[in-house]
Amino acid sequence: MADSDIDTSVVIVGAGQAGLSVGYYLRRLGLDPGNEFVMLDRGPGTGGAWQFRWEALRLGYAHRVNDLPGMDELGVSFDTADKAAPAKDVVSDYYARYEEHYGFQVVRPAAVTEVLDTPDGFNVTFEGAHGSREVSCLVVVNATGTWGSPFVPYYPGMNDFRGRHVHTADYVDAEEFRGKNVVVVGGGTSAIGFLMELEGVADEVTWVARRPIEYLEGNDLNIEGGLAAVALQDDAARDGRALPSIVSTTGMPRSRRVQAAIDRGLLVARPMFSSIEPTGIRWSNGAFRPADAIIWSTGFRPELRHLSPLKLREKSGGITVGKNVSSKNPRIFFAGYGPTASTIGANRAGRSIARQVVATLSTLADTRRSPGG
Repeated sequence: MADSDIDTSVVIVGAGQAGLSVGYYLRRLGLDPGNEFVMLDRGPGTGGAWQFRWEALRLGYAHRVNDLPGMDELGVSFDTADKAAPAKDVVSDYYARYEEHYGFQVVRPAAVTEVLDTPDGFNVTFEGAHGSREVSCLVVVNATGTWGSPFVPYYPGMNDFRGRHVHTADYVDAEEFRGKNVVVVGGGTSAIGFLMELEGVADEVTWVARRPIEYLEGNDLNIEGGLAAVALQDDAARDGRALPSIVSTTGMPRSRRVQAAIDRGLLVARPMFSSIEPTGIRWSNGAFRPADAIIWSTGFRPELRHLSPLKLREKSGGITVGKNVSSKNPRIFFAGYGPTASTIGANRAGRSIARQVVATLSTLADTRRSPGG
């Protein structure tokens, strides 16, 4: 792609599961990748957020990763992928093959810093290998996910802690905690994964969670729990509220690996502490636990800072999104936001968003051709 600024019809911000899914369906509907739609991705490589995940994570340890639409043409599937290899490597490899097969020409690294309104659409500014550049477009599809916006709740005294604060996004390997007293905060898949990796490596591991852990039978989320989670996410998105936690609604799948950890007494969650002191944590009943590190497996928030100039955020903390589109600006679409955050949800939304985008472009073209348009 030339060094000059880019002019296109559609900009997709993010090339993870959601962004690639939209790109696939836009291509099927006749739009030319790299010409009529441009994909910008902040990561240095393929794989979306998966490329940043910790080395020990395997596909079999996480919730199921669904195949991208059209991945069967490549002859690969996450269902038959190597479960012994790091998940980050498998996903990055499959996504790289996918991008090449469909000719997406993803621009990376391209960290989008702001999206501005213009009389004809939008100017999207991003920082890349050659400095700051702009893309002008008619429609924006935001598919940035959450990995770039980690969430750590505030607790009294946390700034005075002499040990390390480590979020899921910063976790690399259990070895960096060898011989340490570690506190793991959170009730989701990542927290449980960290506990199992730290077992026998850290000197002592303490698990705390804000609510009791509900375990589900089997490896996958049950249908009722999944539907309830999607419904809550959808309601929050439509109302412009901050999005709720998925795990708080669905519970944790009780895989054989998880059950074995329960049976040996590893997965015993204590109530949340009330404060942090320089050398550890303290509960409201006065009990104290020394700590060299606190791992905050407390989730993420949607990565939306670059959309701030558009003033889409509501006073209630979220962005009002209904049927994948902003209520305040019908040319801003959201993929992988709220009810479409799961991999299967992102695939389904990709088809719908692509159709909506093409319909929007058609309407804009008709308006320009009409007298006085």
